[in-house]
Amino acid sequence: MLKLNYILKNNKFFYDAIKILDEGLLHANPQIGLKQYFLKNKIKSKNSIINLKKFDNVYLISIGKAADSMAQFVSSKINLTSGIIVMPSNYKPLFHQKNIRFFMSGHPLPNTQSVKAGKYIKNFIASTTKNDFIIFLISGGGSALVTLPNKISLKEKINVNQQLIQCGANINEISCVRKHISDIKGGRLIEEMPCTGISFVLSDVIGDDLSSISSGITYADKTTFSDALKVIQKYKIEKNISKNVITVLNNGKNGKIRETPTKPKIKNLLIGNNKKTIITMKDKSEKLGYSTHAIFNLNSNVTVEAKKIAKKFKRTRKACLIFGGETTVNVIGKGKGGRNQELVLHLSRELKNVPCIISSIGTDGIDGNTKFAGAIVSTVNLPPFEKFLKNNDSFNFFKKFGGLLHTGPTHTNVNDIGVILRHTL
Repeated sequence: MLKLNYILKNNKFFYDAIKILDEGLLHANPQIGLKQYFLKNKIKSKNSIINLKKFDNVYLISIGKAADSMAQFVSSKINLTSGIIVMPSNYKPLFHQKNIRFFMSGHPLPNTQSVKAGKYIKNFIASTTKNDFIIFLISGGGSALVTLPNKISLKEKINVNQQLIQCGANINEISCVRKHISDIKGGRLIEEMPCTGISFVLSDVIGDDLSSISSGITYADKTTFSDALKVIQKYKIEKNISKNVITVLNNGKNGKIRETPTKPKIKNLLIGNNKKTIITMKDKSEKLGYSTHAIFNLNSNVTVEAKKIAKKFKRTRKACLIFGGETTVNVIGKGKGGRNQELVLHLSRELKNVPCIISSIGTDGIDGNTKFAGAIVSTVNLPPFEKFLKNNDSFNFFKKFGGLLHTGPTHTNVNDIGVILRHTL
């Protein structure tokens, strides 16, 4: 449930907005999506049922921000030989089981534990035999949580991640580069897996590209080394990146390093995404009595998306607008904040003459370099905020004037969600 740092406005519209966001968080729980696939020691899909009793060993490997919540459900349905869970170090595990090993790794940037987890999982998979079965549970965040750099150092890899995030590259572009400086991403992890398995994936990527979610660790890859170089050139960050990284990418482009696999080795099933969450929020808002419109797949800069959202809200007669996706921020200031907090301020600028409540949060509970999920404001009597925006310092605006929303780690991640409600005071 969302909690405020302190109350801004004591009115019905304000609390209705929070109710709608809470509904989104509730239905972002990956266990809802997993239920349809699991019976006792069996996995069912559209055309088949896998009886896990016929295998010598059944293993679980769960990676991402939703790793423990996904594993908690699956372990209640399946008799596991053993398992591995890799999750952010600032999370408190939802459960413990003697035969499951936990790795608490770095996020949003990888650390030595991320490398340790990457090596351990790679060796674990290599040790399996033909009649074993692995259930993979994949969610957003795995790109940092499980890392095995290819011919570069961890420090060099971290720098690449930082440069890509700060320059405003979108998740697909970031993933493209990550996969081509990794020894396990883009399907490499399971390319030579001795046994069979299946992967259940919770999407934190707009368009649900399985090759981008956690850098396609159990899937495959349609991008190339050349594509990765183009991303670096597009954002003009080559001078800020180690020469070793550029060398690896050029060696791959020239065929000296093998490309990522183009076909998935196992079946990957999508269990949840941002669109499904937005639809449940729309249903909730209509139950609360609001005529509602929804916007999906926001994926560009906050300034661009704010104009798009505001334009739609001004034109429609709907009292409520629900939106979702994942915007980007070009960081030029030295302040503190996140894309959701910035988006709320940009929307407030665009809708300054429209009395409304505006809110946006990250479903993982973390917005940028803060411990808050996002923010909520009323456009009525809103204090000046331009100097905060110029310094990418949205957090300190909300800290000073109120409106920060807190959940703590939610153990899920399906991008960002937001709501705008017209109101009168």
